[in-house]
Amino acid sequence: MMRLAIALFAFATTVAFAQGYPTKAVKIIVPFAPGGNVDITARLVAPGLSEALGQPVVVENKPGAGGTIGADLVAKSQPDGYTLLMGSNSTFSVAPSLYPKNPYDPLKDFAPVIMIASAPFVLVTNPASSAKTAADLVAQGKANPGKLTMSSAGTGSSNHLVGELFQEISGAKFTHIPYKGSGQALTDLMGGQVDLHFDQITSAASHIQAGKLKALLVTAPQRVPMLPDVPTAAEAGYARFHATNVTGLIAPAGTPREIIAKLNAAALKVLSQPAVQEKFAGLGAEGVGHATTEAVVYSSPVDVLSLT
Repeated sequence: MMRLAIALFAFATTVAFAQGYPTKAVKIIVPFAPGGNVDITARLVAPGLSEALGQPVVVENKPGAGGTIGADLVAKSQPDGYTLLMGSNSTFSVAPSLYPKNPYDPLKDFAPVIMIASAPFVLVTNPASSAKTAADLVAQGKANPGKLTMSSAGTGSSNHLVGELFQEISGAKFTHIPYKGSGQALTDLMGGQVDLHFDQITSAASHIQAGKLKALLVTAPQRVPMLPDVPTAAEAGYARFHATNVTGLIAPAGTPREIIAKLNAAALKVLSQPAVQEKFAGLGAEGVGHATTEAVVYSSPVDVLSLT
């Protein structure tokens, strides 16, 4: 009887806590440096989430180790809804497969809240590059294996793995240079310190349109409206080369269902706003979201954030 009373008290306390949530600022951890796709996505939705929740929503960057440092921080945080992760393919599909001693279990340590956006990748070089097409770049990568340098957002990041996939399909060989985020990688690419980069279109598009980067192909099945002159991978001769980056809001495992449902509803409200959809479209991405169900809320983040 005593155990039952304690269990009922704990349940009632949890429900009361969840009903009053949130009472203070909510943090969204971005496991990469500022300027990349995950960071841009978090900062795009944070103001709307703050308005919907009635509390400040603060974005914090915790870069390193292909996103695993920030993800592990969230995995070990209190499951109270105040520390969340902007997750991606890198943290939930790539890193756990790449690192045998990954510090967190993507299946057990998190509870997915909602998918936020999806975006294709774009192959970019410095405008001064002699490669006019992806075929030119591949030819250089075959003629001088390892001479061209390929930057990424970090070892094990989706940028890295997409670049490795392209090398496997095309037969070119580049030397991988890992950074702590796409923002830093793009800066060095524009400065001529590295030769090429596979980036999510969200973080590269403005630089392409400004003439600071040259785009050779996109990994989307159709051409991207904001970059109509850039061919798809299939058009460039690499029909098997497809990749999409997905971002989503993730909570630590054990977060009360009522809190996850409240976060889901708030995010869904933000994503349904035409202005937000226009902003995503302007970045070459698509804002997506699904209302919570038992299957969605407590399915694996790997199912929600999988490399396609």
